[in-house]
Amino acid sequence: MKKPTKLSMLTLSLIAAGMTNVAVAAGKFEGNIRDINSQQPLAGAIVSIKELNQTQTAGRDGRFFFNGLKAGTYTVTITYLGAAPQTKTIQVKDNRTTSLNIKLTSGEIERIQVIGQSGSLSKSLNRQRSADNLLSVISSDVLGNFPDSNVSEALQRVPGISIERDQGEGRFVRVRGLAPDFNSVSMNGTRLPAPEDDRRAVALDVIPSDLVQSVEVSKTVTPDMDADALGGAVEVKSLSAFDRDGRFYNVSTEASYNQLRDKASPKIAFSFSDVINDKFGFAIAASWYKRKFGSDNVETGGKWDFPEDTGYDNAVLEEIEARSYDITRERLGIGANFDYRPNDNNDLYLRTLYSQFDDVESRYGSEVSWEVGDDEEGLPLGQRHEAEVKRSLKSRTEEQNITSYALGGKSRLTKWTIDYQVAYSEASAAKPRHIDGADFEADIDNMGYSETKISRLIGPAAYYDTGEYELKEIEVADSKTTDEMTSAKLNFSRSFELGSNSGGIKFGFKTSSRDKTNREDIWKFEDLDESGINEDALNMSKFADESINYRLGQFGPRINAAPVWDLVNKLNPDDFKDEVESVINDFDIKEKINAGYLMGHMDFDQLRLLAGVRYESMDRYSTGVEFKEDETYSSSSFNKDEDHWLPALHAKYNINDSTIVRAAWTNTITRPTFDQIAPGYFVEDDDGDIKAEFGNPNLESLESVNFDLSIEHYFDGIGLLSAGFFYKDIENFIYQTDLAGQKGRFEKFDEAVTFANGVDAEIKGLELVYVQEFNFLPEPFSDMILNTNVTYTDSEATIDWFDDGERMERVIPLPSQSDLTANFSLGYENAYTSVWLSAAYKSEYLQEVSDFEDARYDLYEDSHLQWDFVAKAHVTEQVTVYFKAINITDEPFYSYTGSRRFNNQYEAYGRTFQLGVQMVSF
Repeated sequence: MKKPTKLSMLTLSLIAAGMTNVAVAAGKFEGNIRDINSQQPLAGAIVSIKELNQTQTAGRDGRFFFNGLKAGTYTVTITYLGAAPQTKTIQVKDNRTTSLNIKLTSGEIERIQVIGQSGSLSKSLNRQRSADNLLSVISSDVLGNFPDSNVSEALQRVPGISIERDQGEGRFVRVRGLAPDFNSVSMNGTRLPAPEDDRRAVALDVIPSDLVQSVEVSKTVTPDMDADALGGAVEVKSLSAFDRDGRFYNVSTEASYNQLRDKASPKIAFSFSDVINDKFGFAIAASWYKRKFGSDNVETGGKWDFPEDTGYDNAVLEEIEARSYDITRERLGIGANFDYRPNDNNDLYLRTLYSQFDDVESRYGSEVSWEVGDDEEGLPLGQRHEAEVKRSLKSRTEEQNITSYALGGKSRLTKWTIDYQVAYSEASAAKPRHIDGADFEADIDNMGYSETKISRLIGPAAYYDTGEYELKEIEVADSKTTDEMTSAKLNFSRSFELGSNSGGIKFGFKTSSRDKTNREDIWKFEDLDESGINEDALNMSKFADESINYRLGQFGPRINAAPVWDLVNKLNPDDFKDEVESVINDFDIKEKINAGYLMGHMDFDQLRLLAGVRYESMDRYSTGVEFKEDETYSSSSFNKDEDHWLPALHAKYNINDSTIVRAAWTNTITRPTFDQIAPGYFVEDDDGDIKAEFGNPNLESLESVNFDLSIEHYFDGIGLLSAGFFYKDIENFIYQTDLAGQKGRFEKFDEAVTFANGVDAEIKGLELVYVQEFNFLPEPFSDMILNTNVTYTDSEATIDWFDDGERMERVIPLPSQSDLTANFSLGYENAYTSVWLSAAYKSEYLQEVSDFEDARYDLYEDSHLQWDFVAKAHVTEQVTVYFKAINITDEPFYSYTGSRRFNNQYEAYGRTFQLGVQMVSF
């Protein structure tokens, strides 16, 4: 538990002292900053009052507010990257509001509004420059200018961000090399729940980019933000009618083509917003995308055996599987947002989101296992031997839904500003009754494999003959996970003066609750010949379909799901239900979190200090099922409570109007994932070997002390050169361990796998960013734009386990942490066309520790470099035709066991091409 330091408390004391010396001042100054040509709001513009050393930042609607000003004459300066600064003189009177509507103009601004990416960079850089914390921003224009179909893929363009992919599509986001569960995701100020049963992380592919106005990634958090953001906090902001001036619409239609599966897919998206009488605004957006694609895969699952003391020489393979996937993913996103501004002092809003993600997947597998010799070892490369072959089908539909409602507002009183929100969100993931595995087995002689990396199975004609295989088991499953979150928060803020300096204070409260449940039923239809099924009816030839077009070699026929269901429906499911597996993964986890904070800032000429402290208390109650050694099971329950004091100190120093130095000391946490704290407990006795697997509801949250130091230089036009160093000292690092042999309950166990809090871990890194519009060069080079960033990261953590009662340990890098991530985008834009070539790279990283004692069995995901291309033609001011090429080098997914020579998984997706038309009003 962190406690406030003397430095942060001193800063807060200065702020509090300033509050006692505030002169009575009731004047107000407010205004709106817009582009003179398009009348669009210029979010992120900085408004400064020279005499008071006070600054405010224009919001997303271009508005700014100064409250509690003394009567007098003031000099106001407005700056915005890409526009010439303006200076105005205003007169403030007591108990009066002074209004100033500002129109910024320059050749650069006019260009910004006509051409997408320049405007996108300008909006993002202005918001980043004006922030008190370290922030990266992607505007809606960026989301549309790259071939990124969802928020996750768009975020891979941000410095220090990489993504986890599933079937080639971006899903989860990593911040600074930290796994997705270390980062928080919010939308419109409210946290989003996670549909998956095991994670806290939200898969951002369920949010179509068409519904989004901007995405912000906070790499340093302030006390008014949720603390469980050890890596960073992702804030998604949806559309608002006041983001535009008057009526606005955006309609697009698109067709995409997946080369691997030779499938075409449609997409339609639209958004519409309008403002009525300058008081009521509504924005509606919808996106529908039905994508048909697939992948071809070969994987060993790490089933290599490396003899002792020989390194990787003389390796033998125990198991290998070829897989082919046919996938249809349908995404539907709808957002309806309403704003009401009854007067200049009050704003009310309602934000809604409905996201539906249906994933229909058929997986065809061919698994080969060897047991060679008396020791039943694996097969060396270059040899052939009899093997057990299992051809399988997995056919399921997963339905994920996220619904979110946020009702809130902001009221500006004479001196204080109050903002408030109540929110409800629900996520669910259902896999209705589906085939979780239909297995046909045969013993086939003379089986082998071609190589150790991208292995191809080698077999005789019998291997492809469906008549050789017999149905051994059909597993049917039905599961559903729900995650409900409710929250309410209230914040108070105001500005003040302390001598010749100015400052502000803010405090607030938040309460939230979460209820995560998981239910699963399993049926195992096996020994079917004993259930009256004719042996001939179990032959695979009765279930076979056409041969699979498999790019990694010959595969053979696929299994048809229809006759499998016909067989299952003839049987009584009650006779085949697995009572243990149907309850062992069921759980109900309830969390209640209460938080409060106090923070403030002081401005000393060019220096701003922001200090504060946040307090969070958490109570968790979890219930599950315990399956004991005597093969009985019963319910179990656990209580866990924590509290955290989390101080923070931020410093922002403006060397000049173009160069900023930032420093931050923050404290954050990450709560354990749901699979880590799941209360289920399973023990089995396998011929005298006692093995257990269970979660640990008593895990402590990870705590991190974070240090950040950066320098940013903004060019006169549109551009940025920055460098930033970060360091995180993490306590209570969570890892998987084996407690077998430890004195006590598990002393006689052969395996007792669970999760534990370890000793400290640390991560440090360097972020470099270079963004440049080359408008200072002669034509045609003046139309070029470069956006690139590189992040270097290093980490280490210690894991331990027990071997014959003796504690052992070794040092590993943090899982999911790449040493190097990089993004590169080079574009050419003018009034008629836009062309962009982009690349996203991440180096290899540790996926999983498979054997505590032997690092040769650690699983790594290999480096990944993906190139994308976008070309647009602006037919008119409103109509654009575009072409996008995704993964143009056909980059596969590859993970390995210890050394790149030894396959864990290889998966190919092919290229995807998109052609579309967009119509936008201005």
